[in-house]
Amino acid sequence: MYQGKGLVMTPIIFHIDVNSAYLSWTAAEQLKNGAEVDIRTIPAIIGGDQKSRHGIVLAKSIPAKRFGIRTGEPVANALFKCSNLLLVPPDHHLYHERSRELMAYLQEFTPDIEQVSVDECYMDFTGIAHRFPSPVDGALQIKDGVRERFGFTVNIGISSVKLLAKMASDFEKPDKVHTLFPEEIKEKMWPLPMSELFMAGRSSVETLKKLEINTIGDLAKADPRIVELHLKSHGRMLWEFANGIDRSKVQVDSGEAKGIGNSTTLREDVTERAGACEVLGRLAESVGRRLRAAGQKANMVSVEVKYHTFQGVSHQRQLKKASNADAVLYREACGLFDELWDGEPIRLLGIRTSKLEEADAPEQLSLFDLVEEKPLDERQKKMSLAMDELRERFGESALRRGVPSSEKHID
Repeated sequence: MYQGKGLVMTPIIFHIDVNSAYLSWTAAEQLKNGAEVDIRTIPAIIGGDQKSRHGIVLAKSIPAKRFGIRTGEPVANALFKCSNLLLVPPDHHLYHERSRELMAYLQEFTPDIEQVSVDECYMDFTGIAHRFPSPVDGALQIKDGVRERFGFTVNIGISSVKLLAKMASDFEKPDKVHTLFPEEIKEKMWPLPMSELFMAGRSSVETLKKLEINTIGDLAKADPRIVELHLKSHGRMLWEFANGIDRSKVQVDSGEAKGIGNSTTLREDVTERAGACEVLGRLAESVGRRLRAAGQKANMVSVEVKYHTFQGVSHQRQLKKASNADAVLYREACGLFDELWDGEPIRLLGIRTSKLEEADAPEQLSLFDLVEEKPLDERQKKMSLAMDELRERFGESALRRGVPSSEKHID
């Protein structure tokens, strides 16, 4: 834990998550405008037209949860479970505005914040921990400040690594602060069912059950080679998570870190790798074209996956050398996707590039680059530019990337 100013410091990471964000933000706005009933206190959901893509439960109140209503299920199912359920359509403009205000408030404490979705972020508390009696005291001040200033609540999880902070914030809700430091894993995390582990999707949980792995503790004590045999690299990652191993750092959104990206919400959930790679191909072309138009190339590529349950995950990779070629972005995106995807139906895919530099910035090449990679890289650049020109002349749909046969199955 934090050792005090002037001494060696163990990192202190907060995961800050708005409680039932869409519903909470809507309720706070309604009350501000004179509403007599707080929809958080009655069976209510944020949802939409049953005929549209938004005809699902986006957020639910605690009373609605008591009827067995789940986030992500069709609105029709929710109404069947509770006939007097209040349905409120989503207001995404409001949500983005409240998200912006929340992040601005948190940055009053420290700029060391990584926003990972509209309603959650990581805060590196290490540099300001000396201002508070303890990390818990600091988290309580932040949590209470959010409630008093904005009228909605957050949960804050505290740990020395991002994964455990995320897990801690999912403990008892709402309006709570929880810790989950490595020394607390055995007591607080290992007794939980496998479905509670971050990134453990339904198909992974079912596979592990067949191996008689039912709790997070069961997985932590299992032979990682056996888990990896059944779930490949995703299994190894889950085993590491079960043991509290997470090497990722808080990625601060400084001006230099901002990049270019694109994402798409899918008309129908994608359940096959080939379909996901086809979408990633289109996104890679879009991002590559925007990079070239801006005269930039990227040193970092990240992929975002949002499942049908609205759980979102992302992963990033440093490129061997900066690029804005569609083929390079596509190759890296598919590789990242393979590391991320747990087999669950996919609702959204995204690609983002960061650590940008000028496209004509000089490259430091090795002998290997000069002999083997440079000609291929030049061909990719020329091909991308030629495709840009054709699309400009004949329209966006003039060219579409095909999915190579080798991309159409999982080896």
